[in-house]
Amino acid sequence: MIFFTSDTHFTDTRVLKIDRRPFSTMAEHDAALIANWNAVVGVEDEIWHLGDFASSKYGDPDEFLGRLNGVKHLIIGNNDPECVVRTKAWASVQHYAELTLNGHLIILCHYPFRTWNKMGKKSINLHGHSHGRLKSLTRQFDVGVDPFSLRPVTLPEILKSRTR
Repeated sequence: MIFFTSDTHFTDTRVLKIDRRPFSTMAEHDAALIANWNAVVGVEDEIWHLGDFASSKYGDPDEFLGRLNGVKHLIIGNNDPECVVRTKAWASVQHYAELTLNGHLIILCHYPFRTWNKMGKKSINLHGHSHGRLKSLTRQFDVGVDPFSLRPVTLPEILKSRTR
């Protein structure tokens, strides 16, 4: 199975205040996000993290990656320090990717686009960065943990979220 997520911000104390995540400490935050991730992502599943994985100030990104299930790909975000980008635990690292999944062309980037490749042919833009605060365009979805109950999601879950 393939999952998507973004903006976990492990070890980054700013998210407790800025995003009003419901934790009193970063230890609680990180433990909950790790548990949520591993509850849905299996060891052999693939997961695309669309940026802002962890801070370098307070923790070791290799340690967090080792505790998370799945074959992990990173789409680099604006808050990903070099130690996060350069860790060998990622299966791939890039700023942008396209993949075809369930008959859909998926455009992946940390940032939401105003337009994207094959937009007029019903491709889908998955992004992070906006923490659920940006009004999305048609076929555009913020896959960050904030709009998706602090956990990774599958493409069917993403598409279904717009029909509620």
